[in-house]
Amino acid sequence: MRAYATKAKACANVCRASDARGSNRPTVAARRRRTTTLAHKDKADVVVIGGGLAGLAACNELEKRGADYVLLESSDDVGGRVRTDIVDGFLLDRGFAIFLTGYPEAQKVLNYDALELKPFYAGADVRFNGAFHRVADPFRHPLDGLQSLTNPVGSVADKVLVGLVRFQTLLAMGTLDEMMSADGETTIMKRLKDSGFSDEMIDRFFRPFMAGIFFNRELTTSSRLFNFVMRMLATGQNCLPAKGIGAVSAQLRGYLTADRVRVNAKVTTLSERDADMSRTLTLDNGETVTANKSVIIACEGPEAARLLGGSLEQSPSKPESAVGTMCLYFSMDKAPTDDAILYLDGDNKGGIVNNCCFPSNVAPSYAPSGKALASVSIIGVPSEDDAKMEAKVRDELSSWFGDDQVATWRLLRTYRIPYAQPNQEPPTNFARSSVLGNGLFIAGDHRSSSTFDGALVSGRIAAEAATK
Repeated sequence: MRAYATKAKACANVCRASDARGSNRPTVAARRRRTTTLAHKDKADVVVIGGGLAGLAACNELEKRGADYVLLESSDDVGGRVRTDIVDGFLLDRGFAIFLTGYPEAQKVLNYDALELKPFYAGADVRFNGAFHRVADPFRHPLDGLQSLTNPVGSVADKVLVGLVRFQTLLAMGTLDEMMSADGETTIMKRLKDSGFSDEMIDRFFRPFMAGIFFNRELTTSSRLFNFVMRMLATGQNCLPAKGIGAVSAQLRGYLTADRVRVNAKVTTLSERDADMSRTLTLDNGETVTANKSVIIACEGPEAARLLGGSLEQSPSKPESAVGTMCLYFSMDKAPTDDAILYLDGDNKGGIVNNCCFPSNVAPSYAPSGKALASVSIIGVPSEDDAKMEAKVRDELSSWFGDDQVATWRLLRTYRIPYAQPNQEPPTNFARSSVLGNGLFIAGDHRSSSTFDGALVSGRIAAEAATK
């Protein structure tokens, strides 16, 4: 197992070299602008509601254009679902998330070097019939790929087919925009079956792997997103920022003028436009903020619908129910493995753990010295209380890593995230208009694909439209 950890370190050099494309992005300090003496900015030409990735991306574009704007975020900090908490010296992402370096929009707006991206091993260990079986990316780990050909996680033909599908998404599907809007959309499940994958490969590998990304073990998510993920895996690496996934949001905030960002500023109502084309936004503390020209709503789908009411009817987001997840973090003295890899439940026999990993194996900064961190993900948000879920997780992982090992783990925190992603089942439209008319614009992952890149693109497009 230590051999794989060594390979992961070697991969880190590749990760840094391949991500030099983002290194021309100015540092956070270099992008800070002068601030004013205003304690709270309460008037701007463009008001952005929501400080998640989409809202931050919108403000980043507004900043570059020299626009007068203010960002209103309802919680105590920006980031939305892309935040990291520090608990007893551990970095806990608010829901397990992986950063894909192949994201094209992220390459344009983020400084990858400053994020200190640490790569996962390109593959996964799949739990099946009481043992782990490695599925490796044959292009990055050719020896491991050959050794995995005969394991029970699918047939030899299945593993060869993975490479063929990878090349298909990379070379034969046009640009990213063309791929995400192409005809023939179906579900991931049907896409896999039509491609010729066996039921064993689908159930033992693709079901837990794709469910860990899209929180849908039935694989009824759009096939367009399967194609997107396969292309991203072919063009980049899976990484964690050294300071947690929240470092992505923090870097975007650092590009903004300090007094343009207001937290603990929840918007309760939007007024109609006045004669001078302005709008009044009322906060839950009774204060008001004036939008002289435009408002960009960059909230989660349900909150955007609440604020906009009938204004969203001409270009609605997908109305079906969102998908959720539950994530548990455990502290331990030493991880049961040194590998920087994902562990997947390939048994598909009703277990609650879909995937887990040890983030501190990927980025040691996730845990204090002499400690290790485990992240465990469950698909959906169960009705049972945290104590019952913890007991079930411990019982299940004891068969994975041993009773003596898991019994010593200490629960750090449990996150329940009912709105992890909007519904992305077909039919989908990943290029919904950001323009609602009458000075209203909308951004968010419910307008594009629910990926980091989709949120970043959505925010930029809304800002471009709002400043025309």
